[in-house]
Amino acid sequence: MLTHASPRLQGRLALVTGGASGIGAATARRLSVEGAHVVVADRDGEGAQKLAADIGGDTVAFDVADVPAVRAAVTHVEDAFGPVDVLVNNAGGDRPALFLDTDEAAWDEVLAVNLKGVVACTHATLGSMVARRRGSIVNVASEAGRVGMVGGALYAAAKAGVIGLTKAVAREGARFQVRCNAVAPGPVDTPLLDGLRSDPLGARIRQGMIAATVMGRCGRPDEIAAAIAFLASDDASYVTGHTLAVSGGLSMW
Repeated sequence: MLTHASPRLQGRLALVTGGASGIGAATARRLSVEGAHVVVADRDGEGAQKLAADIGGDTVAFDVADVPAVRAAVTHVEDAFGPVDVLVNNAGGDRPALFLDTDEAAWDEVLAVNLKGVVACTHATLGSMVARRRGSIVNVASEAGRVGMVGGALYAAAKAGVIGLTKAVAREGARFQVRCNAVAPGPVDTPLLDGLRSDPLGARIRQGMIAATVMGRCGRPDEIAAAIAFLASDDASYVTGHTLAVSGGLSMW
């Protein structure tokens, strides 16, 4: 855990989606310690406000799957706090179910928050980054997007899409000095993973993911946040289009 202020992101504005809890909250805290002014974005406005008060940041409430709301929120952030230098697309969620037990409503829900939301937030912020020839985007993908996941076919498909989007945006943004990378967590001790305990299938999925790591444990949100902070900073100035596994060795690429 970083315990002292670092200048890596000093003077930069960071927008973290899904920032009220889990990996998003840990990332907001880490980027703040690194010197960034953090805007915590979440549907849970109360949770976002509490965290922002703790770190001296600000908040904006919106649903990443609602494209007009995303555009309005980004405009508000830019008008109120300045252009976004760092975008962390973290918001996500899942409804564990075997693929044949899913329906179109489930497909739309999971793909909307995990993929369409990343597309929407990236599209809303990228133009300003390109115009200023400055910016870093870090997407929270998942090892599920690279190895698949029993009981999470739509989640895996969405996260694979995030990885593909990351590479495409990196290629298009490079000549404008805009970098785009992703992290691929394995099982992480978050409310999303903990919530799987209450469902028999979910509990099996959770235990299977942990068993698949060579380290034999869940990750901590701050471990993912540390990787995100690196990719967001100039320490990663020659890194773009990369998906960094932070997964306890669940897969090794």
